[in-house]
Amino acid sequence: MAQQSGPQASSDAPPRDASTVVLVRDSDAGIEVFLQRRVQQMAFAGGMTVFPGGGVDPRDRETEIRWEGPGVGFWADVFSTDDDSARALVCAAVRETFEECGVLLAGSADAAHPDPSSFVGVREALVSKELSFAQFLNDENLVLRADLLSPLAHWITPKNEPRRYDTRFFLASLPDGQAADGQTSEAAEAKWMTAGDALADWNSGRHFLLPPTWSQLRRITEFGTVAELIAAPHRVVPIEPVVSDGTGLSGLQFTDSASYLAQLGDGRMDTLRNA
Repeated sequence: MAQQSGPQASSDAPPRDASTVVLVRDSDAGIEVFLQRRVQQMAFAGGMTVFPGGGVDPRDRETEIRWEGPGVGFWADVFSTDDDSARALVCAAVRETFEECGVLLAGSADAAHPDPSSFVGVREALVSKELSFAQFLNDENLVLRADLLSPLAHWITPKNEPRRYDTRFFLASLPDGQAADGQTSEAAEAKWMTAGDALADWNSGRHFLLPPTWSQLRRITEFGTVAELIAAPHRVVPIEPVVSDGTGLSGLQFTDSASYLAQLGDGRMDTLRNA
């Protein structure tokens, strides 16, 4: 099974930088993750069950913000990019988490904001791009809490796809006192599930997971608590799946692709092909 490391020169569509946040919390049944089923009409991954996230906005590169935690050099090194892009990826991770599920990984220098719901109007302005994330932080005297994020993974959309993303996956524990919601036009459904239950639903065909989501859920099932998950070292290597010419998804190749494909079947393969 082939695995390519890092983007390669190609005449195909260049991948756009994106950030995804795997939001987790402890429960009596084990680690729960916050998942959203994207509306079917979405241009990318329509109908798929995913973690919150999205593409980097050019304004995520604005530098005049207060920052607590690992500096941009740390993120640039772990995610194999330059400082400017690393800053934008972290800002996009925090912004997208707030926009898509109302969880705000910002606050004071020593605590996340206790009540992000008070910024409902701001959240709408961020989604509509009437307001930049940096301006929001500065207007409200908020500190971006990079220390509430941990690096998890790095996946790149295959070259044969017309819409491609170079996505860095971040891990974050739900801050005390905050709640995640499904108040985004991009999601038809949003809920907390244990990673094991999410995979069981995938196995039974009750929802659809793209390879990066499936892979991270499998990783989470190896741990009993959020503290153990966050403390564990996560080897971040760029993974760019390969699709053999003329084979469709049946020719998809990445680490553990045989296990992934074995659970698809022809019907679900057709659904994913049209995502």
